[in-house]
Amino acid sequence: MNQVRGNYSEGKRGLGRNQLVTLEDLADFKEELLRDLKLIVKEVNGKPSKQWLKSYEVRKILGISPGKLQALRDNGTIPFTRIGNVIFYSTEDISAMMDNFRQNQI
Repeated sequence: MNQVRGNYSEGKRGLGRNQLVTLEDLADFKEELLRDLKLIVKEVNGKPSKQWLKSYEVRKILGISPGKLQALRDNGTIPFTRIGNVIFYSTEDISAMMDNFRQNQI
């Protein structure tokens, strides 16, 4: 008997030919599909889907050198969190910083 496979049916029994799909099943599938599509679109548009980024990811997104990123940290332009020797940046902080610069340029 053919069964539907994939993320939606993981942990659930697959659908057979003689089984019906309920409206609740379709609504659950729609929500999961939309969530996955939003993540894909963010990644394609250059917006990371992660909450925290490492320095090399921020440099890549902003197109800046390690020295420029260090200067932005030193002068307080870009907030960061240091855990051990690793520095993390919030994607929300990066977006807010970019919005602030855009507003100041207008």
